[in-house]
Amino acid sequence: MTDVAEPLTSKRDRLLDILRACGRVAVAYSGGVDSAVVAKAAQLACGDKAVAITAVSASLASGEREAAEELATRIGIRHRIIATDEFANADYLKNAPDRCYFCKTELYSQLERLLSEPHADLPEFDVVVNGANLDDRGDYRPGMQAAREHAVRSPLIEAGFTKTDVRELAAHWDLPVWDKPATPCLSSRIAYGVAVTPERVERVDKAEEFLRKEFGLREFRVRHEAGDLARIEVPIGELPRLISDPARKAISQKLHSLGFKYVSLDLDGFRSGSMNAVVPLQTRILSQANH
Repeated sequence: MTDVAEPLTSKRDRLLDILRACGRVAVAYSGGVDSAVVAKAAQLACGDKAVAITAVSASLASGEREAAEELATRIGIRHRIIATDEFANADYLKNAPDRCYFCKTELYSQLERLLSEPHADLPEFDVVVNGANLDDRGDYRPGMQAAREHAVRSPLIEAGFTKTDVRELAAHWDLPVWDKPATPCLSSRIAYGVAVTPERVERVDKAEEFLRKEFGLREFRVRHEAGDLARIEVPIGELPRLISDPARKAISQKLHSLGFKYVSLDLDGFRSGSMNAVVPLQTRILSQANH
């Protein structure tokens, strides 16, 4: 376990106090570093009164459910899986820039139903918390609006945690995801305006799984653009390796076999949230003002 110093010690203690005061807590838990830290804190603060709940749907990347289950066991928190059905919502499928709002609305609505009508295999809980941190307020995050509408609390924000703080505390608590790259849902790879379908997200999932296994990539994206174009974002230093044969041929052949008509490597490299570059500036300003 790594050392932790001020001011992070105070933030950690504040986080535990916030969760302890919540009573019975349900953590919206994906298995990423943010929600893992909240789950660990909830387990420490609330014990058996805490539960981590993972939503699964076609937009969840391969292996993420299993990884979340394994990590929950390591943390020692109760863990449950629920199925969400955002793909049944036409507003979600049309993939406008506010798509994430409809996804999170589906998730939080499901959790509200569990809160009001507890199931036999789920403990009762009083409040839902998520893993949003202070840095999330600086990006276009329509899902934060859904959290506000459903009274979902963000204890990391309340305790003053930045993304760097979260990773430092995760390392202190020996959580193996402390340095895990962000893993947003597969639908976030689909260009705005291109309909989100199970077939398209599966295509992206298989393409990323191939690149991860065959080339050892960690932080990268396969973006699904209009016209069945794959735009691959990797760190700049990886470009020479992937553009040279035989890697180039292998990548091209694999992605064509998955149904992409065109395959490209983005010369600007990997940028988290790059799809938001096309979101109108005024929309982003209004979103941040509402946080």
